[in-house]
Amino acid sequence: MTEPIHIIGGGLAGSEAAWQAASLGVPVVLHEMRPKVGTDAHQTDRLAELVCSNSFRSDDAEHNAVGLLHEEMRRAGSLIMSAADQNKVPAGGALAVDREGFAAAVTAALAQHSLVEIARGAAIDWPPENWPSVIIATGPLTAPGLAEAIRARTGADSLAFFDAIAPIVHRPSIDMSRAWFQSRYDKPGPGGTGKDYVNCPLDRDQYEAFIAALLAGDKTDFKEWEKSTPYFEGCLPIEVMAARGAETLRFGPMKPVGLTDPHSDRRPYAVVQLRQDNALGTLYNMVGFQTKLKHGEQTRIFRTIPGLEQAEFARLGGLHRNTFINSPLLLDRSLRLKRETRLRFAGQITGVEGYVESAAIGLLAGRFAASERRGLVAPEPPPTTAFGALLDHITGGADAATFQPMNVNFGLFPPLAGKVRGRDRKQALAERARCDLAAWLGAPSAAAE
Repeated sequence: MTEPIHIIGGGLAGSEAAWQAASLGVPVVLHEMRPKVGTDAHQTDRLAELVCSNSFRSDDAEHNAVGLLHEEMRRAGSLIMSAADQNKVPAGGALAVDREGFAAAVTAALAQHSLVEIARGAAIDWPPENWPSVIIATGPLTAPGLAEAIRARTGADSLAFFDAIAPIVHRPSIDMSRAWFQSRYDKPGPGGTGKDYVNCPLDRDQYEAFIAALLAGDKTDFKEWEKSTPYFEGCLPIEVMAARGAETLRFGPMKPVGLTDPHSDRRPYAVVQLRQDNALGTLYNMVGFQTKLKHGEQTRIFRTIPGLEQAEFARLGGLHRNTFINSPLLLDRSLRLKRETRLRFAGQITGVEGYVESAAIGLLAGRFAASERRGLVAPEPPPTTAFGALLDHITGGADAATFQPMNVNFGLFPPLAGKVRGRDRKQALAERARCDLAAWLGAPSAAAE
């Protein structure tokens, strides 16, 4: 019998890796420390629990790189995308999910698979030597013991950044006499109607008072060893953005473009948007409102927003430290640790940022590891695909000296021949990717030498 692949971490990447390997006929032991050992961000023992936003971002496969990655994952038989599609909630042009239903679907699918064993227990400091194939997919909240073991084994310091969680509001507590439903430019998304966001308008005086309150609000203190840790630019706390300039938020998560307040028939000066967070539509999260404000300050300041004066919060925002490795320096093209090739890394710990990107690297790691256990070598995805562009970036395309977390984007793709601009360029890149993906999915694995 084929020796199992041991996968450490039951988040999106670990769950996807387990599904892909088992689907290729290779047994898997999926190690998840929860509920015996908790984290600062997780609240349940379910696999693939979403601890930040419930959005998988744009589902536009023609003009958006993350939407293209959605399509590639669906075509590759992704469990994460299947569960997301089964549990989607309205979110304009984005794919957002009922987080509880999504995690339950992933957990059930893996628990019912005959080749998957889910092992619950304490965090593993380092995989035992008698495990011939291992995928480390512990994500941004890697247990301290394992993080230290990785640092010691690789000879390179692990890198870290802060990630902040946005608050979630009970929908009935939103004052709809002040707020209204609308997507930007009335654009419908998966399962949506074009009226998928709750919008809370601010005039100029309200906006300026809100910015002042954010800047003056009492914030979480950093530990001494955390003070030099950089934020990820794609997930900045709202007060950090506000400190960059009075208008920063109005051109960021609070931009009013594409929206008209039906109560005044005008475009407001600024807008706070809330997106549905569960299938029942009873919970809405504050879009782009990741924060390190203390909880009491969050309640006080966010209730100054028109429509949220009586807001009841199901969850307040928070801050946690994320860890990732210097993948361009440490990993080979099949995500193996160069110094110990029985080990692979997958997910956010590799330096990709975002739910879908993390799951995509888990998908590749699972396929690579399964092929290896069967004595085969899986072909690499072409760099013209979203899969290949991400893989190239973290295994050598990025500069190891300045490596930072990265979302999938068309800037990672090889350029097109000739001059193609704007939306036409994005559509052409997507069409090329789909063509090359089909060839990759149909390509046989070669026998290992």
